[in-house]
Amino acid sequence: MTNPLLSDWTGPFALPPFARISDDDFAPAFDAALTEARTNIEAIANADEAPTFDNTIMALELAEGKLDRVAGVFYNLAGADSTPAREALQRDLAPKMAAFSSEVTMNAALFARVNAVWEAREGLNLEDTRVLELYRQMFIRAGAALEGADATRMKAIKARLAVICTEFSQNLLADERAWSMPLEDAAGLPDFVVKAATAAGQERGEAGPVITLSRSIIVPFLQFSTRRDLRAQAYAAWSARGANGGATDNRGLAAEILSLRDERAKLLGFKSFADFKLEPEMAKTPARVRDLLMRVWAPAKAAAEADGKILADMMHADGVNGDLEPWDWRFYSERRRKAEHDLDEAALKPYLSLDAMLGAMFDCASRLFGLEFREIDGPFYHPDVRGWEVTRKGEHIAVFLGDYFARGSKRSGAWCSAMRSQKKLGVDTRPIVVNVCNFAKGDPSLLSYDDARTLFHEFGHALHQMLSNVTYGFISGTSVARDFVELPSQLYEHWLEVPQVLEKHAKHFETGEPMPKAMLERLLAAGTYDQGFATVEFLGSALVDLAFHEGAAPQDPMAKQAEVLTDIGMPKAVGMRHSTPHFAHIFSGDGYSAGYYSYMWSEVMDADAFAAFEEAGDPFDPATAARLEKYILSAGGSRPPEELYTAFRGRMPGVEPLLKGRGLIEAN
Repeated sequence: MTNPLLSDWTGPFALPPFARISDDDFAPAFDAALTEARTNIEAIANADEAPTFDNTIMALELAEGKLDRVAGVFYNLAGADSTPAREALQRDLAPKMAAFSSEVTMNAALFARVNAVWEAREGLNLEDTRVLELYRQMFIRAGAALEGADATRMKAIKARLAVICTEFSQNLLADERAWSMPLEDAAGLPDFVVKAATAAGQERGEAGPVITLSRSIIVPFLQFSTRRDLRAQAYAAWSARGANGGATDNRGLAAEILSLRDERAKLLGFKSFADFKLEPEMAKTPARVRDLLMRVWAPAKAAAEADGKILADMMHADGVNGDLEPWDWRFYSERRRKAEHDLDEAALKPYLSLDAMLGAMFDCASRLFGLEFREIDGPFYHPDVRGWEVTRKGEHIAVFLGDYFARGSKRSGAWCSAMRSQKKLGVDTRPIVVNVCNFAKGDPSLLSYDDARTLFHEFGHALHQMLSNVTYGFISGTSVARDFVELPSQLYEHWLEVPQVLEKHAKHFETGEPMPKAMLERLLAAGTYDQGFATVEFLGSALVDLAFHEGAAPQDPMAKQAEVLTDIGMPKAVGMRHSTPHFAHIFSGDGYSAGYYSYMWSEVMDADAFAAFEEAGDPFDPATAARLEKYILSAGGSRPPEELYTAFRGRMPGVEPLLKGRGLIEAN
């Protein structure tokens, strides 16, 4: 029978035929797609004709079409719905895909052709010139100019990194899957936590409710459980992911990854991996990153320490002696939030059902960009997945898939990816965009305000993909500088804070009554509550990431982590958001390595960008939304990010809007 991954997809919207795809189809599909891609690349590199933009760059854009299609399906499933067969294939593919990448980007003949096109680039339009520049940059940074032993070593480094970064991810997933704690004492827990724990127990085949390491379960457990001993036990398991000894321990892998990255950077002539990684980003240098992070660190630490003293006093008033610990912070902070802002998450969540917040999310996109969303039937890759056709004035824009519930087969966190990216070259292609979250499953699923913010955040990424309007897949959607990519996602979060949005959509899932006005006002007034904690836990991780990569690779990353936290005076009761053994952002691949700061770099822009709507006097101002789409959401990587942002806003921002937005300095 024809492999469904390789045949034409003729169903609605040319979606992958998920119902016909089995795990056995992936390996032969990859083999066939890699063979075809190699043949195409070889033909480009060895062509007799003089190199031109059309026969080199355009040809490269189309050379790996089948491979992109197969990989787009497989890697989405490997992250969101893993199986033993998919995990085994992912391990097998890691060195193969790395070897293929090296074959292409370190091909001397191919690089010579790209370079020749660059030298003769006169007459190209702006988008073509930008794509050519980025292709040439990619080859140089991959090591195309290396020769002999250096080139051989670079290929070996890349292959090994692909293997051990995959291993890091799978170890983390294994640790998260392996631990659970029977919920035998629900003291203090609201009903929604018990229901989520019950659903988690059923999903795992347990006899009763269990606390798992899914953020959507463990965080509310730490917020509400009156059992300090159980909170300590759960927090210890959460913070020990990837550091439990044995086959899934990630500490040795982290050290090897850092060492190989350092060696890779030095082969390319850079002082450190951070210098290498930041060269094409907006930040450019480690010094500029450190300057931003430390400008925020001082006020954030001061706020966290002041809050920590209040929480410690509350704990001591309860008769608990000793220091405030990380497993105490969320519990007393939740109690303080209820006392000071009269906000009870258990009372708030019934107004924030997943369906209600999806309605809010789609409504904002409709009002800003004229998009319409029509739910469509599957089958998709998992029964939990929902799908929508996205249109504008009757024109098909994209297919959007939402995969929202935690399960054992899904890695932790939340992310956006594209099974198929937008492009116009060849066949005009509309994207298939996927948002993946890890919310607790319920009937209905009730979100915390942070969950709702995550929903909006990931949909901001999705809009960047869906509204992309470029010729080349290479610069489509989120294919932008890492410290620019979080701008659309973090900017979209601001619309959740617009009062009229929650007034319209935050309705009780049983009664349909809107959120009481007083509750809504208290919710929005508490928008910067506990931002000292949130900022410090983020900055701790960002500064450790930077320290790992801006000097010689540490032989003992855990010792280096401890050194950094001591040097900055990390408050004892605030843990890092991501400790080294489970810091998937920087160790599951190169994506956010030396780049975890990028969330804050983008936040400097998103605070300023939303101010453009405020200055216009309307959070849905049509002219401002049109500029946002034209210069940010539709432009992809077609121009340098500084140019795009300046075209939208007229200037680059300072750090003050970020500090004000987090409540770390007084607004004027």
